[in-house]
Amino acid sequence: MVGAGMNADAYYKMPDTFDMYNGGGLDQCFLSAAQVDREGNVNVSRFNGRVTGAGGFINIAQNTHKACFSGIFTAGKVDIRIQDGALQIVQDSEILKFVDRVEQITYSGSQAIMAGRDVTFITERAVFRLTREGIMLVEIAPGVDLGRDILEKMEFAPLISPDLREMDPRLFREEKMHLVLQPLDHISRGQYGRRQD
Repeated sequence: MVGAGMNADAYYKMPDTFDMYNGGGLDQCFLSAAQVDREGNVNVSRFNGRVTGAGGFINIAQNTHKACFSGIFTAGKVDIRIQDGALQIVQDSEILKFVDRVEQITYSGSQAIMAGRDVTFITERAVFRLTREGIMLVEIAPGVDLGRDILEKMEFAPLISPDLREMDPRLFREEKMHLVLQPLDHISRGQYGRRQD
């Protein structure tokens, strides 16, 4: 099965794809997160005692050097708008996703730290990085109240970066962001396209 693609250099058979994942062939991955805890563990596989399964999540995430987990900050019904260059939380949910302990560990934060992985958690209102000391808040959205909209919506107190800053304001405007795609010719690529440092 082939998903969307443009100007592909190669196609992999499914077993070969999983060999690449398991062998650390990805530089980066972008996945969702249903629950995150204070140690950077991620749960996408078990909710309220029901096992939904991890699919290829573990294969993709565990051996990738840079992992980005994204999703909305709380679960359930919310009303969140972008207005006047800021995030407006009109109605928030009481279902928390940043919990003291995940129901099941689908991605291990401690294993990621031991392996020297670069782990980021991105939501519409806050960005966190995984550090040896725990989850650290590094960015917040303009218009968001740190206490009411972030800290009170977490079961644990995150570390707060001394350089805490606002997220890129271009994210909260309707006009184009004017992103520029950088060519990859300057990167010396090895097996499976990994950078050779």
